[in-house]
Amino acid sequence: MNNLSSRRSSRLRKLLLSFTLAACSTNAFSQVNAEQVMNIGRNVLSMDDYMLAIHYFNQAIKAKPYLSDPYFFRAIAKLSLDDYKGAEEDCSLALERNKFKTEAYKVRGFARQCLGLDSLAITDYDIGLSYNPIDKYFLFYKAVAQTELKKYDQADSTFSTLLKQYPRFEEGFAARGRLKIERGDTLGALADLDKATDISKSLINPYLMKAEIAWKRKDWEEAGKNMDAAVRLRPEVADLYVNRAFIRYNSDDFFGAMSDYNYALELEPANTSALFNRALLRYEVRDLTRAEEDLSSVLRLDPKNFHALYNRGLIRLELKKYKEAISDFSDISRKYPKFYPVYYAMAEARRDMGDMRQAMQLVHHADELIKKYVSNPEKNALDRPTIAAAETKDARGRDSNEEESEIEVMEKFNRLVTVSNAVESQLSYNEKIKGRVQDRNVQVEAEPLYALSFTPAPITLRSVSNYFRELDDLNQQHYVNRQFYLNPGTPSSGDESSTAQLFKYAEDLESVISSGRARPIDYLALGITYSMLKNYPEAIDRLSRAITIDPRFTVAYMARAFARYANANAPLVSEAKPSGEQSLPEIKPQLSAIQSAISDLDQALSLNPRLVFAWFNKGVIFYEAGDFTSAIQCFNEALKTDPEFGQAYFNRGLSYLRSGNKNQAFADLSKAGELGVLASYNILKRMK
Repeated sequence: MNNLSSRRSSRLRKLLLSFTLAACSTNAFSQVNAEQVMNIGRNVLSMDDYMLAIHYFNQAIKAKPYLSDPYFFRAIAKLSLDDYKGAEEDCSLALERNKFKTEAYKVRGFARQCLGLDSLAITDYDIGLSYNPIDKYFLFYKAVAQTELKKYDQADSTFSTLLKQYPRFEEGFAARGRLKIERGDTLGALADLDKATDISKSLINPYLMKAEIAWKRKDWEEAGKNMDAAVRLRPEVADLYVNRAFIRYNSDDFFGAMSDYNYALELEPANTSALFNRALLRYEVRDLTRAEEDLSSVLRLDPKNFHALYNRGLIRLELKKYKEAISDFSDISRKYPKFYPVYYAMAEARRDMGDMRQAMQLVHHADELIKKYVSNPEKNALDRPTIAAAETKDARGRDSNEEESEIEVMEKFNRLVTVSNAVESQLSYNEKIKGRVQDRNVQVEAEPLYALSFTPAPITLRSVSNYFRELDDLNQQHYVNRQFYLNPGTPSSGDESSTAQLFKYAEDLESVISSGRARPIDYLALGITYSMLKNYPEAIDRLSRAITIDPRFTVAYMARAFARYANANAPLVSEAKPSGEQSLPEIKPQLSAIQSAISDLDQALSLNPRLVFAWFNKGVIFYEAGDFTSAIQCFNEALKTDPEFGQAYFNRGLSYLRSGNKNQAFADLSKAGELGVLASYNILKRMK
């Protein structure tokens, strides 16, 4: 059961409404625009559209950076997106401007609790209580923080004050029930939890805790009733079905357990607990092939999972897949060389393959490990990787409260995969999913290069202006009958009609060129046209001619850099080879093309050192090439020129993750989210 769920169950809706009403009367803006922006932002925030709200609060901060309210409300939006560090920092900025804004202490305290900074959170709550000694949520959060710090007597005293003032506060009884569970007072805990459910039937945590108490007593019927109630309240949470499946299994309801595992995986296909436990259940009912498939899925998501690997080896052994089984067991023996059962398993596989000599050697080795252990257990301790140990340590054997190493951060980031939407009940304030962009899993990839085209980019919340001085000068002169745009991503030729228009435009420009009256701008327009049609070799040729005529043509260097990079990454179509003849990999030409793209961007920067998009594109190319140090340096330069460049923060954050620097990465992703890059919040959540 989730031991922290009571801590996260407070209603952000109530807090948001109270904050909004209180703040509306605090500050009068001297400028109508700032007041309008703040009012719109608060309204959007109340509708759970957190990214748009942040956009409005950013505008208010730019207009009047000395006001506290924009920072405060932006903190609430970030809190709703699980960006606890960003929320903490915004509350601090709000309090620097107005230290008497008591609600900011409440929000900052909660953000600090979510970051595990319970002592600092209590400091914030104490300040808030000095202004209002009987504030419900200051008392509630303080008591929860004291419980987390195992200051049980202090927590009990705070709960007593809280419930004396608010005798119908169901969440207070639920949280005190958790405190009593931790103190071993089961009867007292059940009394508080029953009180909570008597007051409100819609609060999930009391049911979860009562189910936990029941299954520890092996009262499966009572545990099942409470889990049923929890599932009715939150039918979208996959882990609830996993927990109920465990209860049903112990009640000998195998069909019900399997049904729950299946539904959990419909909600969350990458739920490793559901996959692993369904595999064990399938193994028990002798559905060996599908049990093996489930364990293979677990290992794709978590390659370090010892239990999945060992059980898959045993299943493969029964399926007579001896080589595959031995491969699994060998992987385990390398990590746990004194885990003797794996040698007996390998011996069985060798025996069934007819290799009696190797089988006997493996049995002898396992016997020797046991004999040495029996003779001196302390000196010859056996490897015992157990499920109990896995609950307090991760797959690498590191305690859960230890800081992750750089290698661990890199490995964790590299394992991020795209899965269906999921709701994290432990950290969720809200009952609705609208606006919680962090729950919408995304493909983890860098923001793309900027490219020139004839179509404007769609309007987004991102703050970057896409202004490019030389490009603006070209558009002002109207040298050609098309407008040039610089947008992120590979430009598209559009629908069939638009594509036909592009081909016609290319023909017209080719006619101009063949007449001998072509200008550099004509070659540029033709190169961009071919690039939009994804005919990169022709695009590179025309752009090169433009540069030959005008070696200081910055826009042409930018366009050719993109075409060269896109051409280097395009699928290679090679000539047919005779059967059995293998073509050599075309690595050098691709590397040469990438280096040429970098050279073009460097040339553009020599002409305009403040060309932020050239720095950004260089950074993307280095990132994709795996040179994260160079990528970070390029994004640094881009951000020196434009400190509000959200995509640069995002890509630098990914580069830091690839390099194992979690703290810097989280700071960058938080800033990128603030500036409108929605994927940031999902990655932050999945990396926590």
